[in-house]
Amino acid sequence: MIDLKTTKLRYQDVVQMDMYVKMYDDLMRPKGHNPTIGILLCAETDEDVAHYSVLNGSDQLYAAKYLTYMPTQEELRREIEQQKEFFRLQNDKV
Repeated sequence: MIDLKTTKLRYQDVVQMDMYVKMYDDLMRPKGHNPTIGILLCAETDEDVAHYSVLNGSDQLYAAKYLTYMPTQEELRREIEQQKEFFRLQNDKV
């Protein structure tokens, strides 16, 4: 499930997505399918909301800031490299 918000991420948005994901899994997800994931794309993220909500530590809910412009190839390349490094650091902790 994907939800696009034109405002800053709010706790209510996270709770709503969590409810939708759980309801879909309970009522609609076919047996044997992987758990549903929820993605919140927001005009602006809020670190406190993400840290103190069900987003923290969830393998099923994600929130990210979206861009209102198309980044250049160089910006995309840099972002991909940063994300790869972040992923590597996160997995090295395990």
